[in-house]
Amino acid sequence: MVIASFKSLHFLLGLFVSLKLLALAQEENQFIYHGFTGANLLLSEIAKIHPNGLLELTNTSKQQIGRAFFPFPFQFNTSLFNNSRSLSFSTQFAFSMVPELPTLGGQGMAFAISPSVDFTGAVAAQYFGILNSTSDGLPSNHLLAVELDTVQSQDLKDINESHVGIDVNSLISIESAPVTYFSDEEKENKSLTLISGHAMHVWIDYDEVEMLLNVTVAPVTRTKPTLPLLSTPLDLSSVMLNSMYVGFSSSTGAMASNNYILGWSFNRGGQAQSLDVSKLPTLPTRRKSRKKPQLRIVVPTITAIILLVAISGDVFIIRRKKYEELREDWEQEYGPQRISYKDLYKATKGFTDKELLGCGGFGKVYRGVLPSSNMQVAVKKVSHDSRQGTKEFVAEIVSMGRLRHRNLVQLFGYCRRKGELLLVYDYMPNGSLDKLLFRNETPSLNWGRRYQIIRGVASALLYLHEEWEQVVLHRDVKASNVLLDADLNGRLGDFGLAKFHDHGSTPQTTKVVGTVGYLAPEITRTGKSTTCSDVFSFGTFMLEVACGRKPVESERPPEEVVLVDWVLECWNRGAILGTVDPRIEGNHVEEEMEVVLKLGLLCTHRTPAARPSMRQTVQYLDGNATLPDLPLHGAGIGLVPVSNEVSREHVLTIPISSDEISSYSLSDSESILSGR
Repeated sequence: MVIASFKSLHFLLGLFVSLKLLALAQEENQFIYHGFTGANLLLSEIAKIHPNGLLELTNTSKQQIGRAFFPFPFQFNTSLFNNSRSLSFSTQFAFSMVPELPTLGGQGMAFAISPSVDFTGAVAAQYFGILNSTSDGLPSNHLLAVELDTVQSQDLKDINESHVGIDVNSLISIESAPVTYFSDEEKENKSLTLISGHAMHVWIDYDEVEMLLNVTVAPVTRTKPTLPLLSTPLDLSSVMLNSMYVGFSSSTGAMASNNYILGWSFNRGGQAQSLDVSKLPTLPTRRKSRKKPQLRIVVPTITAIILLVAISGDVFIIRRKKYEELREDWEQEYGPQRISYKDLYKATKGFTDKELLGCGGFGKVYRGVLPSSNMQVAVKKVSHDSRQGTKEFVAEIVSMGRLRHRNLVQLFGYCRRKGELLLVYDYMPNGSLDKLLFRNETPSLNWGRRYQIIRGVASALLYLHEEWEQVVLHRDVKASNVLLDADLNGRLGDFGLAKFHDHGSTPQTTKVVGTVGYLAPEITRTGKSTTCSDVFSFGTFMLEVACGRKPVESERPPEEVVLVDWVLECWNRGAILGTVDPRIEGNHVEEEMEVVLKLGLLCTHRTPAARPSMRQTVQYLDGNATLPDLPLHGAGIGLVPVSNEVSREHVLTIPISSDEISSYSLSDSESILSGR
């Protein structure tokens, strides 16, 4: 009897210990935060916790990263009683994105499950601070992420500027959707804008048995909708390791946002606890939203004071003319892209010569710092006849502002005055490429950097020709229109001659535009620019970068005056590498150099149909396709001089047919031919 009682007591004690361990394990597998005051999170880069418990991942700093991860990894491996893996998890969080500018987000955030919190080498902008262009797509990443993306990145195949995506080892989403939620009351989907500044709720649930990942989004005031935004079949057995961290990573790019997390719960193996909205911290007051009303009050007040002090209508008239702009009713739809002349005047310190960056065929360019955002910009002043096609011209400018590519100079906005147009671009601290190529007082570029710049410009032209919603003809590709950012990455700029047309349609251009030395022969005959004529200019640009000289240099020996013809003649002699810029000093990869030189010749073929497309050109430069053999003796390639001698007038001819020849004076080789 005593023995039986002892056995029963032993059994009950063992059961109690097992249940206690099970409860402890369950507690260790889940957490919930209503605000993060006192939370022991792993914060890195610019992430911080506000005194009221609000977790701020990023602020309005450009090109920055902010991360916050739970400090201990979760074990997606064995339970207390068996060795089976459990990959199921559930999480929910409340977030808000408050952009620096109302219509431009930057860049977004991602909930991530990763085997490590060491993201060495990760970059900001479209990579959210968790990957880079080299690591993106590697199976060894063992990364699962749900991205809340506010900028459309063509290289990552984003669907729009406000979407949710499911990412596995890569930031090219396996499935994505515009941000909407299902209203159970109205039985229909409702759209949301990530950068609205309002708090939103996200639920992420993975069922290992059904191998299904569900993502649901709704305003924070709503209960969880019955229908998820994304429901994706997904086998995570090869992605998830035994030990995985959970958390958030956010980044900014050329534009920035305050990205906040208000609350967060997580459960590995069961349903995450629901957040109590009433316990979440409040967002900071949006000061910027009050700027415009304040400005409307302050400006008339200041004007009235000036009138009283000056006691002169002349002073008032002079001040008005100083900041006078042209505004018409049809421009109201372009409000976010319109920047006041007063701001530009202050940004450039009155367009003083000290801020002058350079002069070109279209006008002067000034460096400036916008007072509203403290952002460095380049302001180009362009002469423009306001009576001729202004509405279409401004529409094209606004369209250019929507172009998004890492190798394009970003156009932020515009301003109009009488006879003058001001364009506001991203500031490129290292200036234009031709300064580093042709000016002896600056350090020369090594071959690796030149090859990277060539590939970058090729990628930008491919985006303009094929990957954007319309076909964009640049029509003035040359070294002086390629600008270098802080890391010496090449960005194609100066869209003063650009033209847009729909895919599948024929461009309506009738005037000869471009720069002598880069013009395709067919343009001089028909005046019509096509993607093939952009390819011709790019071919000349490639030779310009590789050879370190301009397309036409009249002071050289007659056989070397025209760059394309000289490279072609050297190729015929089997000495094409003799054209390489001597400043490279032989420090180059011969295979890459030969590809660039021969591809440059192929792109400058006088027959447009014989030139490769920009997609083919990118494939050749990336080594994903073999460059075809050049035609025998280069027939049909490049520009041909009238004779072996160049006259004092330095006349260059561009053969079109046996009975049709057009000529240009080399003295105009740096000018922009007129006509939009």
